[in-house]
Amino acid sequence: MKKLRVTVDGISYEVEVEFLEDSDGGGAAGHSLPAASVPQVAQPAPAPAASPAAPAPPAAGAANEVVSPIAGVARKINVAVGDVVKQNQPVVVVEAMKMNTNINARAAGKVKEIKIKVGEPVQKGQVLLILE
Repeated sequence: MKKLRVTVDGISYEVEVEFLEDSDGGGAAGHSLPAASVPQVAQPAPAPAASPAAPAPPAAGAANEVVSPIAGVARKINVAVGDVVKQNQPVVVVEAMKMNTNINARAAGKVKEIKIKVGEPVQKGQVLLILE
């Protein structure tokens, strides 16, 4: 397994990738190329140690609104109207490009309104729920 860091729209994700080989160890799975002609995977550049990663730009909307930073499909809603949530608590899961992303509450509060349903498409910047 190799760990890679992928950045999409300014958001960094750490992923693990498994490289499969033929039974004879001569090439990548499903390929009949000799080992010398199998392209090598470039190593990711190390993250700078001295400076912390830049925070993602704040999402649009009021502090009491939970806004989606990405477009995708709502896969899970972790709260119900009346639930009390903490700041940075995951409240919605949005799937984009076959990857699930937790959307966190920007502030603590009580869920006043849920503006989406599971399975619905979600646009970047769309208000998902409102806290009071």
